[in-house]
Amino acid sequence: MALAGRPGPRPHHPYSQDSAEPPAPRGPGEPAAPSSAARSRQSAHPPEDDVDLEALVSDMSASLESLYAACSMQSDTTPLRQNGQHSRDQPPPSGAKPAPPQASPQQKVQRSQPVHILAARRLQEEDQQFKTSSLPAIPNPFPELCGTESPPALTSGSLPPSQATATQDVRVFSEDGTCKVVETPVDMTARDLCQLLAHRSHCVDDNSWALVEHHLHLGLERCLEDHELVVQVQTTMASESKFLFRKNYAKYEFFKNPANFFPEQMVTWCQQSNGGQTQLLQNFLNSSSCPEIQGFLHVKEMGRKSWKKLYLCLRRSGLYCSTKGSSKEPRHLQLLADLEDGSVFSLISGRKQYSAPTDFGFCIKPNKVLHESKELRLLCAEDEQSRTCWMTAFRLLKYGMLLYQSYRVPQQRKASLSPFSTPVRSVSENSLVAMDFSGQTGRVIDNPAEAQSAALEEGHAWRVRSRGVGAAAALPDGDCKRSTRMNALGSQSPLHPSNLSAVIHRTQHWFHGRITREESHRIIKQQGLVDGLFLLRDSQSNPKAFVLTLCHHQKIKNFQILPCEDDGQVFFSLDDGNTKFSDLIQLVDFYQLNKGVLPCKLKHHCVRVAL
Repeated sequence: MALAGRPGPRPHHPYSQDSAEPPAPRGPGEPAAPSSAARSRQSAHPPEDDVDLEALVSDMSASLESLYAACSMQSDTTPLRQNGQHSRDQPPPSGAKPAPPQASPQQKVQRSQPVHILAARRLQEEDQQFKTSSLPAIPNPFPELCGTESPPALTSGSLPPSQATATQDVRVFSEDGTCKVVETPVDMTARDLCQLLAHRSHCVDDNSWALVEHHLHLGLERCLEDHELVVQVQTTMASESKFLFRKNYAKYEFFKNPANFFPEQMVTWCQQSNGGQTQLLQNFLNSSSCPEIQGFLHVKEMGRKSWKKLYLCLRRSGLYCSTKGSSKEPRHLQLLADLEDGSVFSLISGRKQYSAPTDFGFCIKPNKVLHESKELRLLCAEDEQSRTCWMTAFRLLKYGMLLYQSYRVPQQRKASLSPFSTPVRSVSENSLVAMDFSGQTGRVIDNPAEAQSAALEEGHAWRVRSRGVGAAAALPDGDCKRSTRMNALGSQSPLHPSNLSAVIHRTQHWFHGRITREESHRIIKQQGLVDGLFLLRDSQSNPKAFVLTLCHHQKIKNFQILPCEDDGQVFFSLDDGNTKFSDLIQLVDFYQLNKGVLPCKLKHHCVRVAL
């Protein structure tokens, strides 16, 4: 063909047609415009020759483009794109010398010249082209690494805060003022942090530990829900606020006894609902039902120190007050607070700090409020049951099923471990039999009831001997046979039982020493007003007596423990000497199993730990 040969040298003439009329620029994919000689040859040949010529030109243009792309990668002055490809449009970086203009591949290599490419070089070029120019245009996630002026390493502020640090230091305080700094992940919940603190403090994790959000400058505090993220809550707290690690037995008590928390006169329904107290919680957890808590509350006016008694109703949409008596018509209801925008807190010292009319105050605090108390919605109830009802309903309407799921998690975990809760007895233990060594010779006890009674008595006698005190006084005076048996088993200890019985109780968690009545009531309220919550303390009126502080039906009662002397030995009694105990540990153990003269059994004890 005519394109295969090399033409002879052509003399250059300054006034030739080629110099006067330069060829028009064309695109990289367009064929070159034919010359006048080529047009004359095209007219002489049939039309089918044009198709082969165009295909040949397209193939050669494609090969020249790939060759140009491979050669241009070796250039040092050409800047890189974000995905590693060469860019012809971007300006060179600062400080680099501008590259001289290069001729297009069509100008450097003539179309009529044969191109000879070695096989090895062709493979190298294809490999280099595959590594760089043939990569897909994926956005570069680190564009700062491709520039010449930016440092090669990322700085701490180059990433968002949520990705730069996955943990955050959280300071947690205990009741005695000790503090512990915990490196908390951003996705750690309050329940997980309580488990970690209980493990580090060597405490029993009975699912009653809670993390308390405490605002001393505002006089507010609340227990975090188990599903709340600790780091997220810390962002809504001021610098002087802090977290407390404390017991809270009433965290999910409303699931066990809903009738004690929701009086019938305070609960109504916007729609007809079948069922009473049995389906009360189901209606609260169901988003389609419309529960409503209603009643009169003292409301502090915004920006003023005065309080006003209003009729309020709490719904899923928010807290409303009636502008006309106790009317609940839509035109008489005014929105006071939103459920989603804030959290409910209890007032620590409402009378002193906010001049509250009663001691049963609570507050709805917006999340954006940090220091100022002007935007707080302060409320005050007439009694503790009413305040607990309002606060519990606020939690249920806001979180719903999340609270029930958190309540069910420990129970489901305990149920899954129930087959393994009983330890497996060994072969030697299975071969043991009950023996009676009270006589001159031992005998085997065949009666199971007698064997169990003997085991209980022997265990109790061992406990009494370990303390060095007699066990006869732990029973009523009428049980003479049992008392005689206990006296026979008991033995005098060289540790002076009179002195030991006077101080042994001070090692127990339920004994809080010399605290005031007000302090004991405050501890009971903080750790939950549930039936059976108690503590023991020294009496302020009688230096030789003690006081049992007990919670029953959300009311706190005090019972004095008086010492009494019998046969030269000092005992302790709650019922004027009818039931005597050699020490306070025996007294607590007895009333944990028997109600006696108390309104309920001792169930939970107030405890303080040091972190």
